[in-house]
Amino acid sequence: MATGSPYFDDMRSKSEVIDPPTNEDMMDISEHVNDPAQKALKPNLTVSSSVRELLECPVCLNAMYPPIHQCSNGHTICSTCKPRVHNRCPTCRHELGNIRCLALEKVAASLELPCKYQSFGCIGIYPYYNKLKHESQCSFRPYNCPYAGSECTVIGDIPYLVAHLKDDHKVDMHNGSTFNHRYVKSNPHEVENATWMLTVFSCFGQYFCLHFEAFQLGMSFVYIAFLRFMGDDNEAKNYSYSLEVGGNGRKMIWQGVPRSIRDSHRKVRDSFDGLIIQRNMALFFSGGDRKELKLRVTGRIWKEQ
Repeated sequence: MATGSPYFDDMRSKSEVIDPPTNEDMMDISEHVNDPAQKALKPNLTVSSSVRELLECPVCLNAMYPPIHQCSNGHTICSTCKPRVHNRCPTCRHELGNIRCLALEKVAASLELPCKYQSFGCIGIYPYYNKLKHESQCSFRPYNCPYAGSECTVIGDIPYLVAHLKDDHKVDMHNGSTFNHRYVKSNPHEVENATWMLTVFSCFGQYFCLHFEAFQLGMSFVYIAFLRFMGDDNEAKNYSYSLEVGGNGRKMIWQGVPRSIRDSHRKVRDSFDGLIIQRNMALFFSGGDRKELKLRVTGRIWKEQ
């Protein structure tokens, strides 16, 4: 690849060449070693910060994990980004080859770092190579906004998301563990995978999201209603709910366990984990000339003993 490639020029503009510590840097650390007020704090923070920068991939800027690759000049890159740069070092443009930076991998193994969700309340300190696994399961990691009517990218803890749903999405908020909702649509033959309604219920000191929407299942149009728990899955299993829809002397009943909002709205819907009503049945329940959808969905939430 040519030396003047704009691709590598762009890569260099997003990366930073990290120089090894200078003698002045080492002196700065040693000067504080015998200072009782700084002994346990500043040297460790300085070294930790420096090493963490060395462990940052210059391309994706994420932390690097074995195998960590390096070029003949010692510039490192993560294994995910190596094929993306066509085996060329994004810093000096030399060929990367298959050189492992074992020294940096060993340094990483000696580190213990705080969880990245420290600001959300996690106080744990974890070995470098265990930190990623912990963070993927950390109970303090923020939740995604459960609103399904748009691609909302807001994240936060439960109180923040409840306020966000109320203020920004104008979602209906209800207190109590029972509900009785009526869904009306003048032209039920127009189904465009659209979410129709999200309602938030507060009961048992928790929050629950009731979803009702229309979507296409194979060649058929169907409606689905399901409940999601605003919290983790292990807490969601402490609750159950029932949904009922009917008309003209017939009814359908669904009973299940609410899914955690850790599971996306689409994942729950596509697993059919809820009350599913075929369009023809929904129009039958609606009565009249079957040209207007008028569904009444009732239900309740209860805590398992």
